Amino acid sequence: MEHNGKIIDCTIRDGGLINNWDFSVEFVQDLYNGLSAAGVEYMEIGYKNSPKLLQATEPNPWRFLDDNFLKEIIPEKKFTKLSALVDIGRVDPNDILPREQSMLDMIRVACYIREVDKGLELIKMFHDLGYETSLNIMALSSVPENQLIEAFEMVKKSPVDVVYIVDSFGSLDPADIEHQVKKFQAMIPSKQLGIHTHNNMQLAFANTLTAMRNGVTFLDSSVYGMGRAAGNCNTELLVSYIPKPSYEIKPILGVIEKHMLEMRQKWEWGYIIPYMISGVLNEHPRVAMAYRDSEDRDKFVDFYDKVTSPEVTTSPASK
Repeated sequence: MEHNGKIIDCTIRDGGLINNWDFSVEFVQDLYNGLSAAGVEYMEIGYKNSPKLLQATEPNPWRFLDDNFLKEIIPEKKFTKLSALVDIGRVDPNDILPREQSMLDMIRVACYIREVDKGLELIKMFHDLGYETSLNIMALSSVPENQLIEAFEMVKKSPVDVVYIVDSFGSLDPADIEHQVKKFQAMIPSKQLGIHTHNNMQLAFANTLTAMRNGVTFLDSSVYGMGRAAGNCNTELLVSYIPKPSYEIKPILGVIEKHMLEMRQKWEWGYIIPYMISGVLNEHPRVAMAYRDSEDRDKFVDFYDKVTSPEVTTSPASK
């Protein structure tokens, strides 16, 4: 059966949360060429946020994508389309060129449920400039049902192409994913759906497959799983598992071999006990990430006591 899903590789964008986007131009070029040769449909090459709005003091080309810079590093587009993510309140509309003047094909908007109206305003603007668009509603595992229903009333009227189910905390299991997908399909039947998973409980791949089997067409992943904290579903797993003749695993293995074994020595991501604990507790991984940066990084029992004792209030997702 020919598969109609599309993979969006988020290695640079989500993996950048691990190393502050400290990727060499050579790595990004090799990744782009590798993904193109592998038949991966999209590469999210960073954030299109505004350095001014974030008061950034040093240049960070993948966090603040610049169209001229992109043209230099990817002089010719190959098979893989390019996407960028923006956050509400961090993007300057004046930074966005019309699609025909830009290297980007798709702009994705990440927002929490309470900002969906603002997210959809941006989407309308990007859509009118010619881009494919997606709305990625974060921290879905803690959204009250009535807020979701309200948000989807707005989404229905929007020109957004894809709406994402985002398991920000890596706390959902395949049954939860199936439930969310069916709910999204019932509420917004005219929209394509996407899935973005994290691997806190080693379920990112299983959750992605479950979404795909239930009709979700846009599948986020990253090479070698490189994404924030526990990382994402692995691109190399999807490419080797999904029966699509255009997918080819060897170019991705080449990128991992050439660059990522070394990166993994330098930066840490993936299934690690404190991230597992934050996933099980349905908590944002920020507390676990801070812990991994401290002297006590491997005191798992201590970490567990800390995050489960009632006097500790870890900041909930909605703050």
